[in-house]
Formats: sequence, C-alpha cells, structure tokens
Amino acid sequence: MGEHEGWAALQPPNGLLPNGLLPNEAASVIQMLDPERWMKAEERTADLIACIQPDAPSAGRRNDVADYVQRLITKCFPCQVFTFGSVPLKTYLPDGDIDLMAFSKNQNLKDMWAHQVRDMLENEEKNENAEFRVKEVQYIQAEVKIIKCLVENIVVDISFNQLGGLCSLCFLEEVDILINQNHLFKRSIILIKAWCYYESRILGAHHGLISTYALETLVLYIFHVFNKSFSGPLEVLYRCLEFFSKFDWENFCVSLRGPVPISSLPEITAELPRKDGGELLLSKYFLHTCSSRYAVCQENQGQPFVSKHFNVIDPLRINNNLGRSASKGDSILLPDQRPRSWGFPPLSCFNICGKNLMVEEPFKEETRP
Repeated sequence: MGEHEGWAALQPPNGLLPNGLLPNEAASVIQMLDPERWMKAEERTADLIACIQPDAPSAGRRNDVADYVQRLITKCFPCQVFTFGSVPLKTYLPDGDIDLMAFSKNQNLKDMWAHQVRDMLENEEKNENAEFRVKEVQYIQAEVKIIKCLVENIVVDISFNQLGGLCSLCFLEEVDILINQNHLFKRSIILIKAWCYYESRILGAHHGLISTYALETLVLYIFHVFNKSFSGPLEVLYRCLEFFSKFDWENFCVSLRGPVPISSLPEITAELPRKDGGELLLSKYFLHTCSSRYAVCQENQGQPFVSKHFNVIDPLRINNNLGRSASKGDSILLPDQRPRSWGFPPLSCFNICGKNLMVEEPFKEETRP
C-alpha cells in the first residue's frame, strides 16, 4: 500500500459505501485505519489543538472587544447587536475575527446603517481617549454589506439584519450536542480550520476562498455519512481530505440530504448519502426540525439555487449555495485543480501550524513535540 502501509487496510468499515464519489474511488475513502498508530497521532494532535483552541484570556479579550463595538453601534441607532460565528461557537483560531450583527425592525435603516456605523468607527479611530484602538475601517459593498475594522488588532465584521448567521450558530450547537464525545465536532472544526487556513490557504470567503460555514458543513457531512465514533479530530481531518478530494464536484453538490446532481438543478433532488443504505448520523426528522426552526425570516427565499464551481447546499436554506464565494482559480476541491496536498498528503508531510503530526516510520517517543 506504499506510503500508507501500516496506517490503513483496504477493508470498508461496516460495509460503508458513500455516494457522489468519482468512479473507482470508494476503496481509498473507506479504508480502515490502524487504531494504535492513530491513537498516538491523536495524542499529538490534542497537544496542538490545546495550543490554538480558545482559552479564557482570549475569550475574555474578544468579549470585551465585542461589547465595546456593540455599545458604539447602539449609539448610532436603536438596535440589538448579536455576536455569531466562531466566537460564541468557541471554534475560532488565534487569528479569528469577531462577527457582529445589528438587528432592527426599522427598514429605513437598511440603506443608511453602514454609513452611520462607519462614521462612528472613524470618529473613534481619531479619538485618542478611546477605550480600545480602532483602525482600518472599511465599508465592503459585497452581496452582504459589511463594515470591517480592526479593534485591538482583532478583525471585526459588522452586518445588518443577517439572521442566517444566528440560525447557523444555533444549528451547529445542536449538532455538537448530538455528537457529544467531549465536543468532538468543535475540536475537529478547530483542527480542520487550522489546516485550511495556515497550511492549505483555502479558507476565507472575502478572498474568493471557502467560507467557514461551508467548511463546517463539509465536516458535518463526514460525521453524517460515516456515523461512527472517530478516534479523534485527526481522523476527521483525514476522512475530510480523502473524501472531498475524491468527490465528484463536476456533477454533484454536497448536501446533508445526499449528493444533489447538478443536472437536476434548479430542482434539489438528492441521492442517498450511502449506497449501502447504512444508518446516517442525522435523521430526516432532525434535519427537518432544524430547517423549520432556524430557517425563518430569511431574505431571498424564493430564488433558485445557483451552481458555481464549488457547490455546498446550506443545511437550513436549500437555495443558498455556501460555496459561491470560491472562485474558479481557487476552487481547490475540484479534482483537476486541487494541489497535491488536497486529499491525503504523504504521511511524512502532514503538518499543521508547523507541527508534523504523522511520520512514515513507526512512532518513536523522542519524536513527539
């Protein structure tokens, strides 16, 4: 088995046979892993995650910054300001930003909120007695209008009446509770985000790369399809790399309900996630309940799903393509465009944040970081 010898054997676990893969690729995706060697690798991975995961000082610092910006926004106009995304989910990286959403029922603010918030932040930037240092205030007039700034060198993104972020947060919290295993889902997200951001450089919707929510949905898809107790976050990362490097992106969209043929669009007709009919993690009832509970009051609900180069269907809004931010030149998940490191890299080259997590030779105690 070449460079993978000793790490994996080509027997499918529990008869698993995923759908939506490229022809003749199922065997490598479902190979079983050597438990002893992977547990050693998971121990090293746990040390790494402990270095980059949120801790009390970083959480306190971000909460203080968020509270400060919230107070500034509410001085501009009457509204409620919520934190969503990786900060309340507790999956942010050391370089992670803070996502804030201002909410108001006053629709007259829709066209003027950004100018008022930008002016307030620019005034604060000039204020020598400001509670925190504000700089680099920007107004990004994209599909979703955002005010971006740096507060104490932490990136803060501010949006208006974008309830989808709060709904996604609630959904992912429910998923983490369902999976349990000491927050394995969240720990896996932290590790995979770190690999995508620091090593592969494929994370960042504002730069034409993958959005965080799209990545989180891909991670959830692996839990959903494999429906097993993983040895730890490293195995989840491995399964993600193997699976999505062999996924047939040219012909299918990723959906928790199963791969959706692009040829069927705009109709969303999903195939079964597993050809073997095996049990999935998320029941149809769970998905339907979450979709009904968290997909309310969203804009553009009547618009059809628009396919791009990289297609991931929002679990809560089936007409929302979470992969729309990825440009063609950066759609590294496509089989003919991904660099060699996307998919399972050589074991001796599996690095995250500068730490080598696996080596080709058997583990030696002195090689542990």
